[in-house]
Amino acid sequence: MRLLAGGGYTCRRDDGRTMAEKLRLMTVHAHPDDESSKGAATLVRYVTEGHEVMVVTCTGGEAGSILNPAMERPEIAENIAAVRRQEMAAAAEILGVQHRWLGFVDSGLPEGDPLPPLPEGCFALVDLEVSTEALVRVVREFRPHVMVTYDENGGYPHPDHIRCHEVSMAAFDAAGDPERFPTAGEPWQPKKLYYSHGFSRAKMTTFHEELIARGIESPYGEWLANWDASRPDVMERVTTRVRCEEHFEARDAALTAHATQIDPNSRWFAVPLDVQREVWPTEEYELVRSLVDATLPEDDLFAGVYEKVTV
Repeated sequence: MRLLAGGGYTCRRDDGRTMAEKLRLMTVHAHPDDESSKGAATLVRYVTEGHEVMVVTCTGGEAGSILNPAMERPEIAENIAAVRRQEMAAAAEILGVQHRWLGFVDSGLPEGDPLPPLPEGCFALVDLEVSTEALVRVVREFRPHVMVTYDENGGYPHPDHIRCHEVSMAAFDAAGDPERFPTAGEPWQPKKLYYSHGFSRAKMTTFHEELIARGIESPYGEWLANWDASRPDVMERVTTRVRCEEHFEARDAALTAHATQIDPNSRWFAVPLDVQREVWPTEEYELVRSLVDATLPEDDLFAGVYEKVTV
């Protein structure tokens, strides 16, 4: 990689071609900490390679519970919104990414039977056109070549995660259409859209068996024993596996920056990094929209995009 005058990069790829501009990747998340638990090492890889990466966070995470016992203090609970903003800033710095708040209010995770109504004005209840326009503005400003978001289930059925999926899909289609949101900036059409996929049964099984083989206690035994065998594994949907094992430390550092949400003694960190690098060195994605030629399976979110900007 060579730095050009004016701040761009020329990157020489394995096939000998050069790329004369930075490519841009945008990931869209529901809450602060989601960016660090879903694909963070991938983000660091692309930042390290000289590309521009932006994380968009739809809500402030105001309704999030304190999940780390060490942070269960009155002054934290009383100022949770401000604390979570500080945590997000720290994580973004660790990952080396740009960050934007979309500005909506956390919907919370309703519990009970029947479920209580969502709070008025929360992200999940905001008119889809309103939240889509907000994201379109950021897309047209940043001009990403690739976007990443959640699948139709939100990764898990939190109302904000599902809404994040809906908003991301709508914005991907609207951003390049000059007739949609004409006052929201110059139209820009991203080239590819992915869903990020996290822990799968296959991944947990691989870690569980490797830990047992090494004589290390596994935290996944009970979880796997209770897994619904009729539930499809997300690995069946994966099209793209990005190697990013060199950046697992940065991922973990960004996770622990979200101290109200991540207990450093939790299952997140049960598998030693050397084991992770050896048996599962990738993060997984599903290609769902592509306006460039894509040959599956892939190992690069920018596959097919390089050809649009190479010289």
